[in-house]
Amino acid sequence: MRQSGLTVAAVPEPPAPLLKADMHSIQNEQQTAARLMIRCAGWQQGQATMGPFVLQVRGAERIAILGPSGAGKSSLLKALSGDLPALHKSVFLNGEDLQQYSAQALAEHRAVLMQSHQMAFSLPVELVISLGRIARDADSHQQEFVRQAAQLAEAAHLLPRQYNSLSGGEQARVQLARVFAQLWDRQGAIILVDEPVSALDPGLQSELLHRLQQFASERHHAVIAVLHDVNQALQYFERLWMIRDGQLMADCPATLQAVPQLEQLYQTGWQVLRSADGETVLHCIPPHRQKKNQAPVISFHCRQQQSQAHQGS
Repeated sequence: MRQSGLTVAAVPEPPAPLLKADMHSIQNEQQTAARLMIRCAGWQQGQATMGPFVLQVRGAERIAILGPSGAGKSSLLKALSGDLPALHKSVFLNGEDLQQYSAQALAEHRAVLMQSHQMAFSLPVELVISLGRIARDADSHQQEFVRQAAQLAEAAHLLPRQYNSLSGGEQARVQLARVFAQLWDRQGAIILVDEPVSALDPGLQSELLHRLQQFASERHHAVIAVLHDVNQALQYFERLWMIRDGQLMADCPATLQAVPQLEQLYQTGWQVLRSADGETVLHCIPPHRQKKNQAPVISFHCRQQQSQAHQGS
């Protein structure tokens, strides 16, 4: 339409409001498309209120849950794993709510590693790893799967031991091996882990996170992990769920663009350290050390100190 030499676009008709049946259809499509989904108004966890949450995991995504202590990270993971029966109808695995799954079916589609590794009875390590397959049909390959899973988790040398004789870090490796054994011969499942490497030495933490990443990638498994180490989240994961006071603060890619959200999440400053070869590390700056006009990116060079014997040669 033209008025006074101006072209005026016709105003489109507003879309018809969605009927309840249409909304239900859209929600069903979302649940079917998502490998794992939680949709709930919220729940009480002790004195804290969790949620509301509407979160989806698609394909073989690797998601890290970050947040300060007591934020509700482990509670969210428990809800996603089906450990909170009251929320079973709010959590959907491959489009079906968790109540529709038998124990055997869940064992084929989802593996869980919670934060506590204690066991009431002392069992052989090999048996503990084999428990990952207890709900699966018996097969002739189980012993080989257990052995390979132990090797992948750097726990093969622990197989002859009793579980309760192990250190906390050794128990963590055995429990990770249990998860590997459970899904060794599956494709397109989901792995839920709560601080899987926090009890380990730094070098072994990085190695086992790399192996978890590789294991999941080869089998197209999705991974959701509760972590405290922000650098590990950025290095080994591709998406971040940031939780504070039981609420979702951010759902964003695991890149350096997330630094402003991380500062809000932890109420502290972060500085990017960059090496000569381009590797980046986030450095936490506590409030008492923060300075005005602090450089956001600092270059650094690592150099091993030479020994006196080497210097004299």
